[in-house]
Amino acid sequence: MVNEELSITEQRLDIRKLKKTKEISIIMKYWIRLYSVKIGWIDEFNAIIARYILRKHYRFLKILQRHHSYVRNVKLSPDSSKIVLCSDETVKILSIASEKEIGILKRHSDIVNDAQFSPDGKTILSVSHDQTIRMWDVHSGREVVILEQFNNITYAQFSPNGQQIVSISNNGPIKIWDVTKREMICELNENTRHERKAKFSSNGRLVVSCSRTEEIFLWNVISGEKSKTLKGHFDAVNDVQFFSDNQTLVSCSMDNTIRLWDAELAVEIQKLQGYSDNIIMMDVSSNDNTIVSVSENGTIQLWKSL
Repeated sequence: MVNEELSITEQRLDIRKLKKTKEISIIMKYWIRLYSVKIGWIDEFNAIIARYILRKHYRFLKILQRHHSYVRNVKLSPDSSKIVLCSDETVKILSIASEKEIGILKRHSDIVNDAQFSPDGKTILSVSHDQTIRMWDVHSGREVVILEQFNNITYAQFSPNGQQIVSISNNGPIKIWDVTKREMICELNENTRHERKAKFSSNGRLVVSCSRTEEIFLWNVISGEKSKTLKGHFDAVNDVQFFSDNQTLVSCSMDNTIRLWDAELAVEIQKLQGYSDNIIMMDVSSNDNTIVSVSENGTIQLWKSL
């Protein structure tokens, strides 16, 4: 009976339009009084529950493409109209609407490990076994910057303002670089030799990294210290990323799952399943409504928020 009444109440309340925790708090207090729930309630519970009421949840949308060669990376453009991926020694740009290739970038002389759009969507950043970081103009496909002598670099990402780059190399520490000066400005402390990816939060204050040891770490950019550890995957974590709220994380793993996390509470909030193979990489659209992921067999999938 209580469940039926609660269902009716939820239908009358358009929770998605409630943008302030205070509004949700009023509703929860009314609900508790209405059903005479006698528990030891504290104000902090309201804020915690409010997060999960407003949280996005995702469903599988479609398979975008099955790529014939090994795909090492897949990233969305800021406007969610394009995808950049790297395969072998090339970087490719796909249109989501037409599901066709619209650009190919060829200058690397060895395997490209990663590629992604700049925050303004005008530049693509790529890193390769050829020991270079290259920047490309998206519109013309022309190489505009080349940074050399980056030994064994496997990943690099722009900061939200495009002025810094965070990078990881094989068996090396996480480093942060100044794009203009082309020099290292910070090296994250502690042992980071098992890290696979490292990415900025949207406010640039935190870096999240994922590990071959099934763990996810949060780092303070200013102090360089590790602040939190997230555990839940039961195999190596291949990729991880912040949502735009600086609070939600998404990760993918060799355990064939994508998981969403509350970074502040360090708890898992949703698990996406549907792959039969190792998920090697994923990305989130700038509005947080779409997740794109790619598995080891080259299958690219889209997940949409409910």
